[in-house]
Amino acid sequence: MLAVHLVSFFFSKLQEDPTKKVDRFLHAMRLHDDQLVDISARFQAEMKKGLSAESSAAAAVKMLPTHVRSTPDGSEKGQFLALDLGGSKFKVLQVKVREGMGIRKGGVEMEEKVYPISKELLNGRAPELFDHVSESLKDFLHVKKISLEKKHPLAFTFSFPCEQTRLDKGLLLSWSKNCRARGLQGKDVVQALRDAIDRTGGMDIEVLAMVNDTVATMMTCGFDDQYCEVGVIIGTGTNACYMEELRHVDLVEGDEGRMCVNTEWGGFGDDGALNDFITEFDQDVDAASINPGKQIFEKMVSGLYLGELVRLVVLKMAKRGLLFDGCVSDALRTKGKITTAHVAAMEEYKTGLKNTRDILVELGLNPSEDDCIAVQHVSTIVSFRSSNLVAAGLAAILTRIKQNRHLRTLRITVGVDGTVYKTHPQYPKRLHKVVRRLLPECQVRFVLSDSGSSKGAALVTAVAQRLASRKQQVDDTLAPFRLNQEQLQLVKARMRVGLEAGLKSKGPSAVKMLPSYVYHTPDGTERGKYLALDLGGTNFRAMLVKFKKGLQNNTRLYHKIYTIPLEIMQGTGEELFDHLAQYVSDFLDYMGIKKAHLPAGFTFSFPCEQTAIDTGILVSWTKGFKATDCEGHDVVNMLREAIKRRNEYDLDIVALVNDTVGTMMSCAYEDPQCEVGLIAGTGSNVCYMEELKNIEKIDVEMSKMCINTEWGGLGDDGSLDDIITPFDVEVDQNSVNPGKQRFEKLTSGMYLGEIVRQVLLDLTRGGLLFRGRVTETLKTPGIFQTKYLSQIESFSGVLQETTRALAPQCNVTFLPSEEGSGKGAALITAVARQKQNC
Repeated sequence: MLAVHLVSFFFSKLQEDPTKKVDRFLHAMRLHDDQLVDISARFQAEMKKGLSAESSAAAAVKMLPTHVRSTPDGSEKGQFLALDLGGSKFKVLQVKVREGMGIRKGGVEMEEKVYPISKELLNGRAPELFDHVSESLKDFLHVKKISLEKKHPLAFTFSFPCEQTRLDKGLLLSWSKNCRARGLQGKDVVQALRDAIDRTGGMDIEVLAMVNDTVATMMTCGFDDQYCEVGVIIGTGTNACYMEELRHVDLVEGDEGRMCVNTEWGGFGDDGALNDFITEFDQDVDAASINPGKQIFEKMVSGLYLGELVRLVVLKMAKRGLLFDGCVSDALRTKGKITTAHVAAMEEYKTGLKNTRDILVELGLNPSEDDCIAVQHVSTIVSFRSSNLVAAGLAAILTRIKQNRHLRTLRITVGVDGTVYKTHPQYPKRLHKVVRRLLPECQVRFVLSDSGSSKGAALVTAVAQRLASRKQQVDDTLAPFRLNQEQLQLVKARMRVGLEAGLKSKGPSAVKMLPSYVYHTPDGTERGKYLALDLGGTNFRAMLVKFKKGLQNNTRLYHKIYTIPLEIMQGTGEELFDHLAQYVSDFLDYMGIKKAHLPAGFTFSFPCEQTAIDTGILVSWTKGFKATDCEGHDVVNMLREAIKRRNEYDLDIVALVNDTVGTMMSCAYEDPQCEVGLIAGTGSNVCYMEELKNIEKIDVEMSKMCINTEWGGLGDDGSLDDIITPFDVEVDQNSVNPGKQRFEKLTSGMYLGEIVRQVLLDLTRGGLLFRGRVTETLKTPGIFQTKYLSQIESFSGVLQETTRALAPQCNVTFLPSEEGSGKGAALITAVARQKQNC
């Protein structure tokens, strides 16, 4: 008897908690955090596949570029028409965007009209569907008394997967949401709309943008919240978009800025990535759908399927006798009889159980209280799994954004739209809580989109117009920098005039054309040990170079670099050269050759007037040097005197070498046809082997001599004034030598970064960059280094292409110099010593 009571007691306890049997029955749908982290990691991997050109074609998550390159900044304005086609009905709208006003301030006004679409049109021929859309658009213009003669910009929200090659061109990849109009897949949707508008006639419509509803949602929220860079739809379908770094979007040219990527995450799992999370009920839903094996993630998450998942679970539990005493009604057996709206109603806070009973009674069932509790719990588990899966996907996107931007924490807003999110009483709280739990280091705000897909489409168009307008203003600002072929030919001609004038013995010339007294390039027989001393900028380099006998490529180099303090660069000449002598002493100690008395070449990368290979009168300082009592003096003698003052070692300074000449000699050692040297670094200069008969100021019996052009001075006489911009003028006026080295200030690394800073400052003050905010950092001279330009652009490819275009009769080879100025100085010393010994 006791045993009977105990059994009865435990049975009654089980009956008291009907949710437990549901938990056991649906244990596979109850996802814990470790599983969500795993799913999130899998989604991140799928995102990478979709972004890569190599794997995108086979990727389940398509990661489609939208060509939307910016979220709103509040300055957008204009009036637009908008079409919103996403299912069984569509809307036509007029949207007015007023400049400088957020949504809360009345910045966007809308009038709209909803037009139904019959199932016959949704599943008929695509031209007939678009004719209906176009005719409805014309009706809207009539009803709202909008002029038919005036041209109207139109934005088109099209909520189906498309591959966009431009903002106004997109090829339909596949239909979804029970829409299957024939004849459009693989074709341009925008062109189909334009054709339909032409067939309807009587309207002047310019279709400027086609937008996915998810992108439109992000744009709507972004108009009022600058942190909104993610959009999510959780409705009949589901999808997400976000602002990706353009450098990661392989399918779009360019790597500057960002672009909104439409993930089409509904396809996550189509390749089997979610197989271990798919239940038998998911399999049944998929098998009965119009696209079996496709949109697996969407079928686990979206409103089109949640009600059907609940129905299948309840049906199976009833068949097993776990509900309704095993009774099953015909309605419960019928697909679609439980909707997502029913699921939301079952989970209402106060009326949920009553709503559950009413729904079950409508299905021809006679539920007990426990049955109602159990069915309500089924709805909770199914919808909770949906919000968990969406949270995992969002966590993947937010993690990627954080990693892309190298941030430890991330402040971001997610714009959300869709009937499930808006009508389900518990869904938003669950989603927010799980996302924040998965990403505790991120500050994530969720904003419900207000008429997102319609308003957002107009905003995409407004943003596109803003960007186009600003791009035009930026282009106008930069136009003086874009030299056409005619202007380049004029610069070429002026340079030639400057070169020829500098070769003459009389008369001033901006291009100095300084003799180097280097008469020969290397022939490959150079050998021995040589010191090379290199002063070319803020660093001084001492180098030991060893040439092995008869082996061009068998060279050994040992060097040490010393930084010259600014106070020495701009102090007295004696202090500067004493410092150089001290650096040489240190290097000789370092190499253990202080008593070797080696021949040395001195690379001195400043304009010098040479009368012999081992003498040079400094013409003028450049590159920020201002040491006193140097200009007009022999720099070789100044170095010799400094070495004497130390009285520690002795050097045989055989040659004074310009770095450009050293570069040419270094390359000529590798390629005997090299007769031109070019420096494009902190400074800019060229040297070349000139016929001695053309050098009027030199009278020696040799055939050629290397001429150091010092071409940085071109324009000092005003010959380049017609291509000099206001930004160049600003840089020149703030330099240490205003009015001097004008060509160098247009071309060299010491000045390019500062020119860019001046341009950025001007564009920002004009409101064209950085939202018009001029920071103190941007105001700082020299803060934008030239190395940033090298990281952004490739300045060598352009040089080579332009040279070949301006000298088409010449077959020019560019050979990068290895250890050019130092090795070159050693080679000049070696060549000079060889000739002396002959």
